[in-house]
Amino acid sequence: MIRPTKDQIRELPLYQGVDMSNIIVVTNKEEAQAAVSELTQYSVIGFDTESKPTFKKGEVSSGPHLIQLSCLSKTFIFPTIFPVAIAEVGQVLSNPDIKKVGFGLADDKKIILQKFGIKVENALELSSKVQKFTGVKQKVGARVAVAMLFGQRLSKGAQTSNWAAFPLQEHQLKYAANDSYSALCVEIEIEALKIKHI
Repeated sequence: MIRPTKDQIRELPLYQGVDMSNIIVVTNKEEAQAAVSELTQYSVIGFDTESKPTFKKGEVSSGPHLIQLSCLSKTFIFPTIFPVAIAEVGQVLSNPDIKKVGFGLADDKKIILQKFGIKVENALELSSKVQKFTGVKQKVGARVAVAMLFGQRLSKGAQTSNWAAFPLQEHQLKYAANDSYSALCVEIEIEALKIKHI
């Protein structure tokens, strides 16, 4: 596979990913317990976080402000301003029997441990997995992976928006959901292609 350029990616059709009706924002204990009950039925889920960006030199991020977990049917978004929800989601993140796949997970794992004392177990970094599978020279981020595997463009328009805000706007929810959902789709696609080529 050939790594596409930024210009080539810009020309691709937009990645649709999760429908708004399947994005669930979790704000209380009951919703969190329902989400955890559903997520623990899967052996692999997509995982990501969002933090409000810092613009001043020396400024330390107060994130993560969102934790996103995706199964194929829906994405659950956990705003971290609701501690009861985060306490519940820790059961999924620390469960070694559930593989969490995503891009740039080293930072995500670090800030979740620092801020909430939750150790993320069984996390798989997709950037190196996609790099190895496609044979490209540099590590691959989510946008390049989606372009290479699906011929679509993952929107990054909301990347530097205020993730600490609540409620979030629709375009923010879609962006956050697709970050974890696309990671899951990339993992599933690579495993399917591996089987196909055996």
